[in-house]
Parts: sequence; C-alpha cells; structure tokens
Amino acid sequence: MQQLAYLVSEYPGISHTFILREIFAMRACGLTVATASIRRPQHLDRMPEPERREAENTLYIKATPIKAIFTIHWRLLLSRPMAYLAMIAAAVRAYRRGARDALKAFGYLAEAGILIDWMHARELKHVHVHFANPAATVAMLATAYGTISYSLSVHGPDEFYNVDKNLLTDKVSSARFVRCISHYCRSQVMRLVSPKLWKNFHIVRCGIDPEVFQPRAEPQNTLTELLCLGRLVPAKGQHILLQACAELQSRGVPFHLTLVGDGEDRQSLEALTDSFALGDTVTFTGAVGGHQVHAYYDRADIFVLASFAEGVPVVLMEAMAKSVACISTGITGIPELIDDEEDGMLVPPSDETALADRLQRLIENPEQRIRFGRAGRDKVLERYDLARNCRELAKIFNALEP
Repeated sequence: MQQLAYLVSEYPGISHTFILREIFAMRACGLTVATASIRRPQHLDRMPEPERREAENTLYIKATPIKAIFTIHWRLLLSRPMAYLAMIAAAVRAYRRGARDALKAFGYLAEAGILIDWMHARELKHVHVHFANPAATVAMLATAYGTISYSLSVHGPDEFYNVDKNLLTDKVSSARFVRCISHYCRSQVMRLVSPKLWKNFHIVRCGIDPEVFQPRAEPQNTLTELLCLGRLVPAKGQHILLQACAELQSRGVPFHLTLVGDGEDRQSLEALTDSFALGDTVTFTGAVGGHQVHAYYDRADIFVLASFAEGVPVVLMEAMAKSVACISTGITGIPELIDDEEDGMLVPPSDETALADRLQRLIENPEQRIRFGRAGRDKVLERYDLARNCRELAKIFNALEP
C-alpha cells in the first residue's frame, strides 16, 4: 500500500503533535499520506511553518459547504444505490447502539460521505484514524459504502470508559487492524471481542525522534526547576501536583514549578496556587507551540506528570529523551515506559504526600536525577524511537494489499 489517508479530529493539533510527527515519519518510509480533519485546528498562528503547510493541504470536513454536501451524497447515491443504503443502515445502527443522538448520527453520515468523495478523488482506498472518537465513527460509516477500508490507533484510557456510547466494540471489530500503543491498551480491546480477532490487534508504540530530542546540558538553576507540560484538565492531576508543592513548601524545600499548557482548569489551578501562597513559586505559561517546548525541557531538573488517566504520554518520552529525570503515576501504560526506581519514579495517583516525598528525594539528590535521566534516554532509544516504530506500522499498512 503506497497511498493512504489519515483522519484526525483536529489536525494539526497543538496538543497532539505526535500525530504530525508520525505522519512525517510514515512519509519518510515511502508512503504517500493525505490528511483529513473533522475540524480546523485552534492556535494555528502559534504553530511553526511545517504545521501551517500541513493545514493548507488538509481536508477540513466541517468546512464543506451545505450545497456541496448534498451534491456529494446525491452523487454517491446514484453511483452505488445499495452501498449508499448500507451506509445509512450503518448510521442507524450507530444511533441505536451509541449515544442515541439522531442529530449526531446524521452529522456523522454527512461527514462520512465527504470523506468517501475526497478519497475517491485521490484514488485512496484506506484511511487510518487516531483515537476511537467521533472521527473513527465517521470512518467506520464510510467503510459501509464498500469502497474504502479503515484502521485505528487506540490510545486509551478515555476510549475504554464508555464502551457502548463510543461504539468501541463495533470499531475495533470492523477495522482492518487496530494499532495499540501499549500492552495495557491491547488488553482493553481484547476483552471486548472474540479471541479470533486478537490477531488484528498490533502493539506499535508511539515514539519521538531522539535526534530532535537530544540530551540537554545539565541546567545550573539556583532553585531546582520542576516542569509539568500538558493540558490543564482534571485528568492531568495538576491539582494534586500543587498540593504536593504546598507540602514541599511547608517542609522548607526550595524549588520552582513551571506549568506549560492551557485548558479548562487554569482558573481553578491559579486560585489554588494563590490559596497555597505559591504565587512566587509557580509559573503558568499558557499554551505553547511544539517548537517552543525544548527551551522548557532544557531548563528543567525534574519533569513531573501527576495524571489520573493517560495512554502513554509522549511528553514523558520527550523529557526522558532529553535526559530529564521523570516522576509520574503508575497508571495504565505508564509503567511500560517508566520502571520505578530504574529510569524514573512512579507514585500512586491522587497521593500528594507520596508525590511530595519523591519530589523531595530528587530535589535533594542531583546525582540520582542524572542517573534517572541517562537511564530514561536509554529506555526511549530502545523502545520509543519514532522512525523504527513507524517502520513497523508501515509494514502493517503494506500487508493490507489485496
């Protein structure tokens, strides 16, 4: 298979730059990859030129004019009437099995037609979707027309919370293959279907380019610099991180924390910072482009991610590749990335005291930070090299040839 499409909910996305890197790596493997997105990206003005060029060449499905949508669907109906009826039937099944929202089901059907028409015009026969979200619903409905197939990258854990509403069983059963980013992820889709389908579930890890994320020079900070990079949302556990920071401050442990990112929790996190009198100790940067994160990694002594729910966070891979000592929570796929006390530290989620204890240990032990940093980079080189993992994924795509 030399040509395929990638469909994403928002592309390029400021919080999902790993998808952009994967697409670039797939092209480097010799595949022609066209890109489609359900909606236009936010913060495109903050992104570097490569992302802006990608946006210029991406189909934005929701931007299709109403008149064009009717024309597309009329053409699909006339071309393959029975196939079109099969697609309608699939949309009805999705309505009955999923959220039972008729307006959403109709919208997914409309978007599926746009995707089919765009792929036909480019002679594309396969589309790959990241996350088992509404974009995957659109792809699944599109395949009911009978002229294209789809595959799916499942990350978790959000996809696993409401299996019926998300139509996850239908999605993983109808996909040509499911790419799982961790053993934990594969176990969660295996429990949904017959063992006969397990052979279609492949573990292909995400990754980073270790040449781009080179080890930083050991920073010479006056205060130990803690870094947390990610969306400011409940699942990321930043409230627990601030509580741990308050404990550190009460113990007289000197440090500074930088929170990079934005999101719905920013106001409450800033209020919590003020209530703990951490205003001089914690800095909020807001959202930054992917090209700007290196400067924050370079200044960091410790990277900390106190998440309650994750797949396998790419930001941890990036920090480890930069030889920054990492502390995170022992949830979902994270223990496959970090071996506790070997190449980083893991704490129970929601335990601010355990997090404060581990942070204090690393703040007071620069030599251990260096050991973890070096071991962390070795782990990323061994298992999370983007180019090597994308070559594995390319082999799976190429095996789809009839």
